[in-house]
Amino acid sequence: MSDDPSAEIEAAPPVELDPLHNQLTAWQQRVLALLEVLLCSSLPTQFLIAGILGAIGISPRDGDQLSLTFVFVLSVADTLVLIALMVALTRAHGESPWLLWRGRAPLFPEIVVGLMLVPVAVFMVAFLIGIIRTFAPELHNVPENPLESLATGGAGAAAIFGVVAIVAGGIREELQRAFLLQRFERHLGGATVGVIVLCTAFGLGHALQGWDAAIATGTLGAFWATLYLRRRSSVAPMVSHAGFNSIEVLRIAIGGGA
Repeated sequence: MSDDPSAEIEAAPPVELDPLHNQLTAWQQRVLALLEVLLCSSLPTQFLIAGILGAIGISPRDGDQLSLTFVFVLSVADTLVLIALMVALTRAHGESPWLLWRGRAPLFPEIVVGLMLVPVAVFMVAFLIGIIRTFAPELHNVPENPLESLATGGAGAAAIFGVVAIVAGGIREELQRAFLLQRFERHLGGATVGVIVLCTAFGLGHALQGWDAAIATGTLGAFWATLYLRRRSSVAPMVSHAGFNSIEVLRIAIGGGA
């Protein structure tokens, strides 16, 4: 038996389909998985929450820039709603959200791996942005990142934006990534298709920051998705993602955007 717990996890046979799926045909299973992917993609939930915030008078903009209050409330509320949805759907299939996200590997080694991969993520983005701006400068089409301005309003604003970056980025996006990858892996073309689709969507979700940022964040999405599939735990990707976002917020707060 291998001394590496993650090796045992990878060698484990795929989880059998839950009773709900066993009652459905193959195409019905795919349709259900696709509906769950769309429901938990953040688009429906964020549109709904943004509409509610608008109805109670919380505007998405504060003058000529994004409203930090709006971004904070939207991000935290979306995180809570999405986690509740994913837990409910996972349990509806007779499965454990804890096992999906926490995995079977010991906790401390996963945290250490995540911490060790923070500088890797930082270097990866710096390298990609440098290459893009050298050889394809036209992709740097947003001179001032609209999100970076949220972290430059003093220590209080930076702290609030840091919470958003950790909660909505490091926590929500990694739990969401694991949930969605499971749907692709089982019913929507496999893990590779899932990584490609999700990293593309992850990049496009950051397109308002510029195409160079979209490419860099999409690559990070593929990196963290592959890490999850390799280790079958969201802990290392979550720690790496939260650490990367924290460094970015600190960099912007201290020295301004790139």
